[in-house]
Amino acid sequence: MAVQIPAEERLTNLVVALMATEVGLTKQQILDNVSGYRQRADAGTRADALEKMFERDKDELRSLGIPVETIGDATDPNDLREARYRIPQAEYDLPSDIVFTPAELAVLQLAGSVWSAESVSGDAQAGVRKIRALGIDGDAPIIGFAPRITTRDAAFGPLQDAIESSRVVRFDYLKPGEEAARSRRVRPLALVDYEARWHVYGIDADAEEERTFLLSRIVGDVRVTTQRFDPGLREGAGERAMAGLEEVARRNRALLEVTPGTEAALRLGRRAVPAAQGIHVHYVDRHIFADELASYGPEVRVVDPADLRDAVVDRLTAIIEAHQDEEAQ
Repeated sequence: MAVQIPAEERLTNLVVALMATEVGLTKQQILDNVSGYRQRADAGTRADALEKMFERDKDELRSLGIPVETIGDATDPNDLREARYRIPQAEYDLPSDIVFTPAELAVLQLAGSVWSAESVSGDAQAGVRKIRALGIDGDAPIIGFAPRITTRDAAFGPLQDAIESSRVVRFDYLKPGEEAARSRRVRPLALVDYEARWHVYGIDADAEEERTFLLSRIVGDVRVTTQRFDPGLREGAGERAMAGLEEVARRNRALLEVTPGTEAALRLGRRAVPAAQGIHVHYVDRHIFADELASYGPEVRVVDPADLRDAVVDRLTAIIEAHQDEEAQ
C-alpha cells in the first residue's frame, strides 16, 4: 500500500522544492520527484488527476501569499507548454538585524496564517511571507501551514461583530426546497468552520431554540440590531456547535463507488472509510453533498442512500437538459 502524504506536508515539500531551484522545475519534474505527488503516481493515480492536484496546490500557495513564478520558454516567454515553476527567494529576504527564536517563529507563523488574504493588511501579508521563508526549527510544534479564516461569505464579518458585541441579528435564510427565504432573528453565539463551510450557531429568538445556519444560504445582508443578549450564552457555544454537526454527519453515511486514480478518488478518499463495496463517506447536508458528487460526473456512483442518489441524478439530468437547450437554440 502506498504511503499517504498529508496535504499540508505535500504543500510544504512543494515550497521547499520550488525555493531550492533558480531555473525552475517543470510540472513533470515536480510530479515525479516531490514527495506527496510521487507516491500518488507510484500508486497508479492518473496523470490528469495529479496535474489537477498540482494546479490546486499552486493556487493554494499563491492564496497564502507565496509568489509561485511561471517561467515560459526563453526564446518565447508566452510559450508555456514546457513552463517551469519556482519561488524567488529574494522576495523573502528580511533585514539582517532581525532575529527570531524558533518559538517566536512558530507563534508568528500561526498567528499570521489564521487570516486569509481578504482579511489582513498588505503589510501583514508581506510580513507573514517573509517569516515563512525563514523556516521553523524541527523542534517547533508548528510547521508549514496553519488553519486560515476566509471571509468569502459576506455574512461572516457582520456576524462576527454581532457575536463580539452580543447583539441580535436579522437575516433572510433560504432552505433547500423552499421557494422564498424566511426572515430569522438570531442571537449569534459562535462561527464554526465544518467541512470547509462556515456556519453560525445561535439561538433562534422567535422559537427560543438553538439552531445552526449555513452562511452560504443567507440571502442579502445581515442586519445587526441594537438588542443585546447575555454574553455568557457564548460560553462553550463553539464546542456545542461542532458536536451537533458531528452528530449529524455521524447519522448521514453514503456508500459510494469511485473510479480509482480520479479526482473524485483523491478528494473523497481524504474523508472516506473503506467498505466491502466502495467507500463510506459521512456528510452533514444532503443537498451540498449531492452538488459535490454531481461535479465528479461518471467518476463516482451513489449506491446508498436512495435520496442522495436521486438528488445526484436530478442534478446530472438538469445539466444534460441545459446543454440540450443550448444546442437547440
